Amino acid sequence: MVKLSVNVNKIATLRNSRGGNHPNLKELSEKILQYGAHGLTIHPREDQRHIRREDIAVLKDLMVSWNEKSKDYKEFNIEGEASQRFLDIVLQYKPDQATLVPVKPGEITSDHGFQFPKDKEILAPIIAQIKKAGIRVALFVEAGASGLALAKEMGADRIELYTGPFAESYDKDPLKAKAIYTRYEYTAQEANKVGLEVNAGHDLDHENLVLFSKLPGLKEVSIGHRLVSTALEWGFEKTIQEYLRVLT
Repeated sequence: MVKLSVNVNKIATLRNSRGGNHPNLKELSEKILQYGAHGLTIHPREDQRHIRREDIAVLKDLMVSWNEKSKDYKEFNIEGEASQRFLDIVLQYKPDQATLVPVKPGEITSDHGFQFPKDKEILAPIIAQIKKAGIRVALFVEAGASGLALAKEMGADRIELYTGPFAESYDKDPLKAKAIYTRYEYTAQEANKVGLEVNAGHDLDHENLVLFSKLPGLKEVSIGHRLVSTALEWGFEKTIQEYLRVLT
């Protein structure tokens, strides 16, 4: 089964828009785990517009507590740019997985992947230190990315495919989206050939995952915006159960 990691950034965004602690990030994150999600993802940006520094400690404690009490192990995934700031966070809170993502100043959300060998100089030393700490590393890439053997050579364990273009195409015409899907299929196969596992994320939902969940070797999807949007109508329990049904 493809694992579902729920990105809880949007919950923090809603909380921050009003101040205070409503909705309660910790309580909702715990419910998300109770409803069957396989893990939590956060992207603590430098401007703290959603996840704040203090949230990281709270959610890390939640994950540790959960895994001490339950045989159903849940993973903690932290996303961020290849920088000393993000490296310090990863080494302090030691998630199961660190996903390195290119970040542009002022961007609304991540919208592009790393390029190889162009980004080797910035990535290699960061990956080395994360791996030394025993943490799995994933690199955010686009469909059709070349140089995946170099990503493996630098120490990456996985790639995370940026699925925005696929989701956008699926929204307009699910049949035509199959043509774009083949590019992801090819990239996943190339990743597997060089020993990289495959994650995916960005605007995936319970509808387009019917197709995308069949991607060769897909290990995990990290989903926030669309899952939380659907949960506004259905509630988190029903929403997560539907995602898990599609991923099974």
